[in-house]
Amino acid sequence: MDDYTFSDNKAGQRYELMQDGALAAHADYQLEDGAVVLTHTNVLPGNEGKGVGSRLARLVLQDLRQRGVKIVPQCEFMAGYIAKHPAA
Repeated sequence: MDDYTFSDNKAGQRYELMQDGALAAHADYQLEDGAVVLTHTNVLPGNEGKGVGSRLARLVLQDLRQRGVKIVPQCEFMAGYIAKHPAA
């Protein structure tokens, strides 16, 4: 089983999903007027088609919702994920 680590790289303004110690995917964001604007999601080569992006999206949304932060999904991937999984 792959080992995943999820973190909020606040200095880089992006959420990161590491797989076995290497960056597998990241979701960039900007802080604007008390909201978190999700601007871009990137799954690195070799990780596509494995559910890594969906795993990252689920973890990002869980974190933001637990914090009670307004979410603005500017990124098409995140907007699509939210539309398919409104309770995620």
